[in-house]
Amino acid sequence: MEGIKIIAQNKKASYEYFLEDTFEAGIELVGTEVKSLRMGKCSVNESYVHVYKGEVFISGMNISPYEMGNIFNRDPMRERKLLLNKREINKIIGKCKEQGYTIIPTKVYFKGRLVKVEIALAKGKKLYDKRESTAKRDADRRARIAEKGNY
Repeated sequence: MEGIKIIAQNKKASYEYFLEDTFEAGIELVGTEVKSLRMGKCSVNESYVHVYKGEVFISGMNISPYEMGNIFNRDPMRERKLLLNKREINKIIGKCKEQGYTIIPTKVYFKGRLVKVEIALAKGKKLYDKRESTAKRDADRRARIAEKGNY
């Protein structure tokens, strides 16, 4: 198995949404975008995924321009096509038609020499769900500290 090197992660995704099903998608990149990704210049925090005419696209993903790229650089916020199987696209379309489901990118990473995006079918959390997950995270943190030893 090739090594996986994480470029960007959406850490707020698990706090804001219930992540139900995840998919690994390739991403259609041009020119200097891969070089910029190798330098770790990517953000998926404000991005979202949508389906248009049977194809899946990611919008709002920021890949900063490559410094040495000059005229070959593209718009850093442009819409990019995600590469998925037809079966996976149909499953995503079916779930998105249900009330409350959305598709969000959770991380961007290199798998070998290929750039992959992990997208998740998610359902938004209510305020009380967010409070509950914060309380659980704090309790886990206290338990780990107590387990390490008495100070």
